[in-house]
Amino acid sequence: MNLATTDRNGTRIVTALESRIDAAGAIAFKDGVLSACDGAAGRVVLDLARVDFLDSSGLGALVALRQLLGAGRPLELAGLTPPVARVLRLTRMDTVFVIHPQAADAA
Repeated sequence: MNLATTDRNGTRIVTALESRIDAAGAIAFKDGVLSACDGAAGRVVLDLARVDFLDSSGLGALVALRQLLGAGRPLELAGLTPPVARVLRLTRMDTVFVIHPQAADAA
């Protein structure tokens, strides 16, 4: 999974650069985000603006990331495309994650 990271105002922003988070890449995605968060002490915002497909494995990776990062590094989501927002809404995960319209709004 290709990812990009930036730091802004104490927030680590991790941008997914691929269009799918599915069973074929969910573990690599989770591991990549964890690696990208090494050294981050504050909030982590996951920018999903380029992701237009998220299956149950991808959703599981998001939930696992939230738990693995812990309370000291809350995971927030940003830039949800309509298909990804729909998955989060249908599974009620939109009530679990803080969601920002864009990554720029989060930092």
